[in-house]
Amino acid sequence: MISFNYEMEFELPNEAQFSNWISRVIISEDKKEGDINYIFCDDDFILDINQKYLNHDYYTDIISFDYSVGNELHGDIFVSVDRVRENAEDFNVSFDDELKRVIIHGVLHYCGYKDKSELEERTMRAKEEEKMAMFHVEQ
Repeated sequence: MISFNYEMEFELPNEAQFSNWISRVIISEDKKEGDINYIFCDDDFILDINQKYLNHDYYTDIISFDYSVGNELHGDIFVSVDRVRENAEDFNVSFDDELKRVIIHGVLHYCGYKDKSELEERTMRAKEEEKMAMFHVEQ
C-alpha cells in the first residue's frame, strides 16, 4: 500500500493518480508492492532526519529507508518539498516534474538502482525519465 503523509502545509493534488503510477512502476520492475510511506516535509525536518539517522549535516531532496523483503518493496521515503522547489528552479524544470522525479527516485532505489558512481547515476536518471513518462499512461 502506498501512503502519503504530510509534515508541512503541502498536499499532492491527486493522491490516487500518484499511487496508481507508483504501483505501475513497481510492477514494471517485476517487484511486488508492500507498504511504502511518503513523508512530505520541509528542509528543517529532513535535515533533522539526515543528522539523526545518517550522520549527515546537510539538506537533501530525498531520504529513503528501505525495509524491502526480497521482491516485496517496503520503506519510508522522506521528501523535502523545499529542496524540490529549489531544484526545479536550479534545473529549469517544473515543480511537478521535479516532484515526480524525486518521488520515483526512492522507489527505484528499492528496486535496486544506485546512484553513487557516474555510471549508476546515468542509469538512475534514464530510469527516472522512463518511469516519469508512465505517469500519464493509462492502464
